[in-house]
Amino acid sequence: MKTELKNYTKTTLKIYWKFTKKYPVLLTLMILGVVVGAATNAIIPLYFKRLFDALTTLPQNLESAAFLVEILILIAIVELIHWFAWRVSEFSASLSVSRIIKELSDYCFAYLHKHSLTFFNNNFGGSLTKRVNRFSRSYESITDRVQYDYIPLVVNVILIVAILMARNVYIGLGMMLWVLIFTTINIIFSRYKLPYDLERSNADTATTGILADTITNHNNVKLFGGYEREIKNYGHATDKLRRLRLLTWIMGSGFFAFQGLFITALEIALFYFAIKLWVMGQFTIGDFVLIQSYIIIVIGKVWDFGRVIQRTYEDLSDANEMTEILETPHEIADIPGAKMIKIKNGEIKFDNVKFCYNETRTVLDKFNLTVTPQEKIALVGPSGAGKSTIVRLILRQHELTAGKILIDDQPIEKITLESLWSAVSLVPQDPILFHRTLAENISYGKPNATKAEIAKAAKLAHCDEFIKDLSKGYDTYVGERGVKLSGGERQRVAIARAILHNAPILVLDEATSSLDSESERLIQDALGKLIEGKTVIVVAHRLSTIMKMDRIIVIDAGKIAEQGSHSELLKKPNGLYRKLWQVQAGGFIG
Repeated sequence: MKTELKNYTKTTLKIYWKFTKKYPVLLTLMILGVVVGAATNAIIPLYFKRLFDALTTLPQNLESAAFLVEILILIAIVELIHWFAWRVSEFSASLSVSRIIKELSDYCFAYLHKHSLTFFNNNFGGSLTKRVNRFSRSYESITDRVQYDYIPLVVNVILIVAILMARNVYIGLGMMLWVLIFTTINIIFSRYKLPYDLERSNADTATTGILADTITNHNNVKLFGGYEREIKNYGHATDKLRRLRLLTWIMGSGFFAFQGLFITALEIALFYFAIKLWVMGQFTIGDFVLIQSYIIIVIGKVWDFGRVIQRTYEDLSDANEMTEILETPHEIADIPGAKMIKIKNGEIKFDNVKFCYNETRTVLDKFNLTVTPQEKIALVGPSGAGKSTIVRLILRQHELTAGKILIDDQPIEKITLESLWSAVSLVPQDPILFHRTLAENISYGKPNATKAEIAKAAKLAHCDEFIKDLSKGYDTYVGERGVKLSGGERQRVAIARAILHNAPILVLDEATSSLDSESERLIQDALGKLIEGKTVIVVAHRLSTIMKMDRIIVIDAGKIAEQGSHSELLKKPNGLYRKLWQVQAGGFIG
């Protein structure tokens, strides 16, 4: 069954051309070298025709030998021109293509990372990686085909048909007609096969996504008895890919079989007609050499053309998925004229905010909240109440359905995203680290930080307590997503990163949830120093960690159910906060 995937072939080629035309001199040299190289390839058989005609007509003496040597010298000169032209073409292509591949990769990387949190939640990391790599590799492959196949084919066919027509118009016309029919059939077949190639490419990406997902969750696979299930699931995906590969390969093999018969017919027909001309005295032995040489050249080019055009479409189908991402507008982006944020006080205001997931599930509705400058508030409430959503909306990881969020009276949608994020330090519940050194992870929010600054932040977050025991200290690589560290150690690194970032607004999303009691006590002390002079929002499930907050906001079903200090909320007989506290404190009310 044909795929319903959208075809972005024209768009892909436009993007490739956009980057290619940036190097006009190198592009011109590459094309000129190919044209000259291909032209000499068609001219050389003319000299061999003269050579063989001379061998069959001249007497065997020194004068004849000297004439034959002159022809060989001319062949050598043309061969040298051929060699030099191709070296110019290859060198020019190497310089330009290597740069363009780099620029395409950078372009994909930059555009990809501008996509929203929702986009990344809906796509596997492994499949996105594969799409970026395929996109640049497809450009390299298509460029090679243009350089080594398409241009030489056009130049060779034009010259060969012209030369053959000079010898006999019917042979020249026959060759031209055969090439036109052959290439047209190839193009039609390749376009017919493209949807199946797109589906195969999509199935390949899906298989990679499953593989990446299970590798990321390898521990869950082991601990929850998922081994056999995952093998079966992956097997279904690879079997679908196998069937699609087999289908496209059989289609290709069948067409190549047809090509072989068509080529044989050309060769036999041309030589049959040449024999008739030889009988009439119009063709020489050299003409047979010329025809055979041209048949070899043309058949080699058009036979490859069948494979080349199919592989070109396969390359375009491989690039199709990345082009789709490049053509997908960013869900969240800076508006024209967006300004840098200016933090004077750090006031955060929610003004009649409404937010719906996928336009169906309402999370917040007419939500109003003002966090005064340098106020320390906590967001508490049942799971799914909307606490984390409030944090994401402040960071503009989702767009509002209605209403406004203002920071110091500046609507966040009119602020550049980069400046907004630089004004907020976030310590998430489950921090994910780069597979880089501890020093690089700690200083990520301040890349120009000195070793002393990194060490100070690490000490405040009590990271130094485990870093000093590592053989490479701050130069220790933490593994993918920070897997070489414990949950508590990762959280301490995230806190150190926030300390060093030192933004005026601080968001703590269960920042001490993975710590033991002693580590939590030490980090609470560090956080006490960190939050001084900052506007702080704490998302907490463990209520004992937020008792000293200026104000506690109890969220329920996307609305503020109650608010006040810890002691004030406990005094409400039927208050939601009191009930949550009773559950956690085992019924004890202090």
